[in-house]
Order: sequence, then structure tokens, then C-alpha cells
Amino acid sequence: MTPPIPTLDHERARWALGRLLVGVDEVGRGPLAGPVVAAAVVFRPAVPRIRDLRDSKQLKAADRERLLEPIRARALAIGVGAASVREIDRLNIRVATALAMRRALARVLPALDACDILVDGLPFPEIGHPHDALVRGDAHCMSIAAAGVVAKQVRDGLMGRLAARHPAYGWEANMGYGTPAHQAGLLAAGPCAHHRRSFAPVSQLLLGLAER
Repeated sequence: MTPPIPTLDHERARWALGRLLVGVDEVGRGPLAGPVVAAAVVFRPAVPRIRDLRDSKQLKAADRERLLEPIRARALAIGVGAASVREIDRLNIRVATALAMRRALARVLPALDACDILVDGLPFPEIGHPHDALVRGDAHCMSIAAAGVVAKQVRDGLMGRLAARHPAYGWEANMGYGTPAHQAGLLAAGPCAHHRRSFAPVSQLLLGLAER
């Protein structure tokens, strides 16, 4: 089944009221390593729909890279925020995700007047701004889909750079997710500073090492 292509319906509804729509999405809640990254994208009023833009998880890396140019060209503002592994372990992943979203929003909201915030998924009161939430928003709203692509490309780029410094885990391919290759690397080399020690596969490994 072909995934739905996000439309501009949500943006148009706000433009008709003289408001802008800020689409927010995050990437990296599930991996065992690396930060969680969020992006916020605001399109210019009456912008045309971007061809082939859809949920970032449905796109190949080359397609996401190609889409960055039209997203940047048609966006009024783009903000990116992240929460570190240390913040994830200290706060928990939900609160850290909200922190990344707040940081992304802080980069766009000061430049906007009347705007509404639309977040992918369920409501996130922790972001500290009034907002609406849209389940599978990256499949139905262009600004959220664009935010997902931006966040995914930023995080994948970072994990690729970290992979060069920590080759045991295969991050250039798994982006920190708990694939068999990553977990095999964890067993062989142990965790590094970029692993989330509050996540069960990592904490259990550390416990096992401590008991030896």
C-alpha cells in the first residue's frame, strides 16, 4: 500500500485565518545511542506542495537529502533542537524529547507573529507551548513531514560522524538503533559515552559487566 502524501490542508486552514503553522517532529526516541533531535518547520503562505515529500521513515537517504533544498527554499523558518544522551539518562526520554522540541521551537517562534503549533503524534504538554497534536502527522501534514526529514537528516549526519570515531557499533548503518550488529558491538566493546545507560539493553549489559 502506497503511504499517503502529506497535503497542505492544515497549513491552508491557518493561512485563511491569517496565521502560520509550525510543524514539529522528532527523530531518535528509540535508539540505544545518540541524541534525540527535533525540528520545527514553518512554510511561507500559499507555498506549493513539495513533490515526493512524505514521512521521513518512508524515504531513502538520497531522497531525504534531495528534499532538503526545496524545504529550505520554501520555508519561512526552520529550527533544530536536540537533547543529549546525558539529558536523556537524567530526565527520561519523554522529557528529553520535549526539551529537544522546545529548543527547535525557540529558533523559530521569535521571528513569527500569529502562529499555531502542530506536533506529530500525541499531545506533549512538556514542550511548554499551546499546541495541537496529529497522530501520523508526518503522513498527513506537509510542515510536519518536512520537520521529520530535517530532523532525520541532522541526526543521521551526526551518527555517521560518531560512527567514524566508534566503529564497533555500526552506527553508520543502524543510526544507534538496537540492531543485531549494534548489540553484538556492545557485547564485544562495551558501551561508550554516547550510549543511553537508562535504556534496558545498555543498563543490563553494564549490570552483567559489574557482576563479573
